[in-house]
Amino acid sequence: MSSSVTSERSGPMRTLRSDNPRYGEKAIFAFLFFTAAVSVAVTTAIVLALFQPLPGFFAEISIVEFFTATEWSPGYARPIYGVWPIVVGTMIVVVTALLVAIPLGLLSAIYLSEYAPNAVRKTIKPVLEILEGIPTVATGLFAFFWLRPFLEYMTPWLPWGGLFSTGVAGVAVGLIIVPLIASVADDAMRSVPRALREGAYALGASRLRVALQVVVPAAFSGIIAAFVLGASRAVGETMIVLLVAGAGSPTLNFNPFEGIQTMTAYIASRATGEIAVGSLVYDTIFAVGALLFLITLAMNMIAIRFVARFREVYE
Repeated sequence: MSSSVTSERSGPMRTLRSDNPRYGEKAIFAFLFFTAAVSVAVTTAIVLALFQPLPGFFAEISIVEFFTATEWSPGYARPIYGVWPIVVGTMIVVVTALLVAIPLGLLSAIYLSEYAPNAVRKTIKPVLEILEGIPTVATGLFAFFWLRPFLEYMTPWLPWGGLFSTGVAGVAVGLIIVPLIASVADDAMRSVPRALREGAYALGASRLRVALQVVVPAAFSGIIAAFVLGASRAVGETMIVLLVAGAGSPTLNFNPFEGIQTMTAYIASRATGEIAVGSLVYDTIFAVGALLFLITLAMNMIAIRFVARFREVYE
């Protein structure tokens, strides 16, 4: 008996790896590697295309003027290249959009995760996904022809001026990012272990207290990620701000009831083929685009560090 056991143990060792090659797995791995390489290559090409004209641009325009001047009038008789007006316009739109979208999106996510019956959730969740795909030009037209006149009619005491309004543009952008924030935050809350909820209920906590003091803190990193995604979408929005906030000559203006140009609106208004390729005005498109890229990158890097610091890991 012992000799047979010894002979079996002394035989060739069998490994977990299959003796036959798995060509399907290799093909899938090669395809995934190819798609990842294409994504990296495209991103690198975009970055190079944005930053390639910058040395020539800043050789003619002082970088100090670019970041400190308070007027932005490239292409005029006396051009001034201070980027602050369109940066301020972009920030007004983003802040207004987040003030609208964060409460609505978070409350919607809490309702879907903690209160909505399963049948209601199965109906509302796909609707949110569909709303994320609505063309922004349609939302821009809605905001210009309906939302702004309605808000002006309801608040006649506010200092409305002209056809355009940066604040209304921010409200419209906030409305389009509500479904994104609600969907991502809901997924984060649904991933919280059921045991945490049951433990809180066993201690006598109400459903509202469980949602606000157990689920939301446990899903905090995912909720912050939803906010960052919404902010990134708001920073890059073009058509709504172009239609509602205007695309005229930008001036440094903090009044949300008047129109002001944003970074994306400037790029869209200039990239029409009417300016000479390689000219100084043409290079401003890439300078503004590169600054927009750096702002978005900085927001995402800060969010990544923030999420990593407060991430909760459950086993």
